[in-house]
Amino acid sequence: MKNYKIIIQYEGTRFQGWQRQTSTDNTIQGKIEAILSKMCGVPVEINGAGRTDAGVHSKGQVANFKIHTDKSAGEIMDYLNLYLPEDVAVVAIEEADERFHARLKAKGKYYQYRLRTLMTPDVFSRRYTCSYAELPNIGAADTMKAQEFNVPNQTVRLDVNAMRKAAQMLSGKHDFKAFTSNHRTKKSTVRTIDIQIKETPEEIVFDYTGDGFLYHMVRILTGTLIEVGEGKRTPQSMTDILNSEERANAGILVPAKGLTLVEVYYK
Repeated sequence: MKNYKIIIQYEGTRFQGWQRQTSTDNTIQGKIEAILSKMCGVPVEINGAGRTDAGVHSKGQVANFKIHTDKSAGEIMDYLNLYLPEDVAVVAIEEADERFHARLKAKGKYYQYRLRTLMTPDVFSRRYTCSYAELPNIGAADTMKAQEFNVPNQTVRLDVNAMRKAAQMLSGKHDFKAFTSNHRTKKSTVRTIDIQIKETPEEIVFDYTGDGFLYHMVRILTGTLIEVGEGKRTPQSMTDILNSEERANAGILVPAKGLTLVEVYYK
């Protein structure tokens, strides 16, 4: 039995996330397992490096599976791509060490969140960026700001310098219990991360790298940083949020559509 490592790209818009579910067959893991099982004539299970949420995209999701087959790695990849829907693709495959496990051997991940601040809509990026007007819990003042999207070539102005100061305070090794939606986890919520923020004329890009991320962690961190940019929070308040370990003290959960898993790191 050979162990294969694959790298997968997918546009997550219409899928119910990565993880296989009994209530639907519309998941990335479920689609790939069904095709491999058909190819091999026996049930095949795959291990993903992480469980992306419904609507989240990937440029570099990693998975592994063990199968008996006479097909070459290239033939397996061609078979998968022949039957996968057009918004999912295996872009690389290789035979891996028998002990390789996509999740257990992962040393870190790189996620990116894109917030569109240009008022004019963009048809070609609409599935991969979240516009400011789409954010939840927008107040009256913010609603007026969001309505300016009807004015061409105008942008929502956020205090990016304050956001970068807050990002610096959140970077490093901390207990991120306040930044997860999973209140019942018994596992450690300590993670080491780095956050970088870039600004273009059309959007603000949040780059997150770290040794691991909790459920909804990147999306809550992004919502909190946006609130700093709006002036609703100060950069210094990040320390209080971390110390509180209470989800209610952190910011909004931003929509999934702006989030992409870019890369998974291994030793």
